[in-house]
Amino acid sequence: MKIEGKNYRTIWFENNEVKIIDQTKLPHKFIIKSLKNIKDAINAIKTMEVRGAPLIGATAAYGLVLSIIEKNDLSFLKKSSEDLISSRPTAINLKWAVDRMMKKLSGVNNSDILKIALDEAKAITEEDVEFCKNIGINGLKIIEDISKKKKDVVNILTHCNAGWLATIDWGTATSPIYHAHQKGIKVHVWVDETRPRNQGANLTSYELNEEKIPNTIITDNTGGILMQRGKIDMCIVGTDRTLSNGDVCNKIGTYLKALSAKDNNIPFYVALPSSTIDWNIKDHKKIPIEERNSEELSHIEGVDENNNFKRVRIYPQKSKSLNLAFDVTPAKLVTGLITEKGICEASEQGLKGLFN
Repeated sequence: MKIEGKNYRTIWFENNEVKIIDQTKLPHKFIIKSLKNIKDAINAIKTMEVRGAPLIGATAAYGLVLSIIEKNDLSFLKKSSEDLISSRPTAINLKWAVDRMMKKLSGVNNSDILKIALDEAKAITEEDVEFCKNIGINGLKIIEDISKKKKDVVNILTHCNAGWLATIDWGTATSPIYHAHQKGIKVHVWVDETRPRNQGANLTSYELNEEKIPNTIITDNTGGILMQRGKIDMCIVGTDRTLSNGDVCNKIGTYLKALSAKDNNIPFYVALPSSTIDWNIKDHKKIPIEERNSEELSHIEGVDENNNFKRVRIYPQKSKSLNLAFDVTPAKLVTGLITEKGICEASEQGLKGLFN
């Protein structure tokens, strides 16, 4: 996708370094950052310089490449893999990518291991691009059907950032929107601000603007009244982990949007590549829900009138706060899952119908 008219991906390998777009500086500054070793990769994931389940997975894969460049030693590689997995607990793509890489590298000679690791990391990124493109093609049909019936602009609500900045290209929730826009279907996106890190306001609106797609930022609590007033035709969100029974773990606030959609008879879709499916955990209460630093709530970052970065406190100094990063939307609230292989109901039967 584009930034200032130029095509970019979110991550690539160049001159034995991993290049990323530092998302903590968006939308105010566009900075390409180099990851030079495994610690850089882990820090990029922890500090959310890269974020979004598919991109976290790709960064972890390239992180193991950096580990091998830094020290071609099996015990060091194993420790690197463990540190990567523990860097962020909720997004299943992280462990999926590390496990896939380590399985590929098992028993490989030291002289061959770097090339094999790099090839596999590149395969993971290319696969994600293809998956997200197909998610868009499959989800496009839903938007087309609404457009034909409505004969007017299709209003779509999304939550957090499940755009191309959360993947390698295209995005998950945004991919159907981008495909619809490219086909000439008129769409407008209601963008949840998504407190506390404001990924909707800072990232989703930013990338939609770059693609010239009409959008409006709203506070997280505005979606309900817009649904009541008939201002939203459908919801599409992403997911950091979807269980085999169709339960969806996504950015905090997703569950409340699904409840509002259900109450107002508005379709609520979840877009995901198959790498985001957790086939092992059956009970959503066993999903590790990340609790992040409370300062993400009590402080906010932005630029002043002179375009200088500032960080300010907005809470009383003595107040305590709880910062859970994700919640779980039960399958019964999900209209359908949009995957690279098609659309299915949010259930074990639905998922197994697409994936053996």
